[in-house]
Amino acid sequence: MKNLTQFAQSAIVMLAVTTAFLVLGSLPASAGTETILYSFGSQSGDGSLPWSVPLMDKAGNLYGVTTYGGGFDSGTVFKVTPAGVETVLYSFGTQSSDGYYPGGNLVMDRKGNLYGTTNSGGANNEGTVYKLAPDGTETTLYNFGNQSGDGAFTQAGLVRDIKGNLYGVNQAGPDGCGTLFKVTRAGTETVLHTFGSQAGDGCLAGYGQLIMDKTGNLYGTTRKGGTNNVGTVYKVTAAGVETVLYSFGSQSGDGNDPYGPLIMDKQGNLYGATVGGGVNGDGTVYKVTPNGSETVLSSFSNQSGDGNSPYGSLVMGKAGNLYGTTLNGGLGNGTVYKLTPAGVESTVYSFGSQSKDGAQVFMGLIKDKKGNLYGTAAAGGAFGQGAVFRVTP
Repeated sequence: MKNLTQFAQSAIVMLAVTTAFLVLGSLPASAGTETILYSFGSQSGDGSLPWSVPLMDKAGNLYGVTTYGGGFDSGTVFKVTPAGVETVLYSFGTQSSDGYYPGGNLVMDRKGNLYGTTNSGGANNEGTVYKLAPDGTETTLYNFGNQSGDGAFTQAGLVRDIKGNLYGVNQAGPDGCGTLFKVTRAGTETVLHTFGSQAGDGCLAGYGQLIMDKTGNLYGTTRKGGTNNVGTVYKVTAAGVETVLYSFGSQSGDGNDPYGPLIMDKQGNLYGATVGGGVNGDGTVYKVTPNGSETVLSSFSNQSGDGNSPYGSLVMGKAGNLYGTTLNGGLGNGTVYKLTPAGVESTVYSFGSQSKDGAQVFMGLIKDKKGNLYGTAAAGGAFGQGAVFRVTP
């Protein structure tokens, strides 16, 4: 029987639920143009349920993972060219030692090797960290559960330092709240922090990918825990010392349940989104300063046709505008939204605006040099198995 986390199970259920649609006439006109670059299910052995923010190389090719599909229905790593041609680079389950059900963002080194995580499988059926070479050769770098105090079930992807070390978070750990880990290029793993190990600590850390500053400090979010048990923003030094920068629910109108990863501006301010909370209970976009002061920049469902439940990460444009995605709202299948530095939020695109559109956008966006936005939809597309899309604001 497939070993999925509770969240992954609930996510699949959400994909099958039909969301009530808003009346088209009540919606503002979309400010962006969307193109479906690729619909999963278009070819034999294809992946399904894409579960990552795309990674773009210098040539404009997009890379990501699907949680299901492939030759063994255990997920794939894929590549989509700027022209929309897709190649399945690897099907998990090809080797007996493989992990399966990959999730989270990929990272690439200078040689073109891709690194990522699987939620299950591996030697202990608790997930893996893997490497995929340009020629399609996959290597398991680490099997979770190999040592005492280890974490398990990674879904958030990795971040890589200049020495090639990989860092990530997982959902299960000795205290039931997950761990923050480091894996060297040689495959040696170190648990840098165990969540729930100190008073006021966050819990359920294994969803939002980490980010790293220039000095090697790591930043992330937990969905629960903290002073009010509705999530935290935290910092962990290279030596493994953790500081809870902010506990959600600490002020009126605050958000709760942060899911996606953070982004950082040049001043060290952190930005992210919460799935719930805010003035209307439909989620927020927030800012946390380096000293831990939080500001709610916007609450969703403040206007007709607004999106709600923002799971994905943010991306920042040159003018300081923030762009992100919502799982629901708009025409019923979620939105791409824009938030100005002044706090004015608008819907750039509503999914469902065209035939065979993508739907259920859990993950965030990336931006190219021209300002085009790219992402993956977990459902919809021509075959109902998800899509890779581009939105031009």
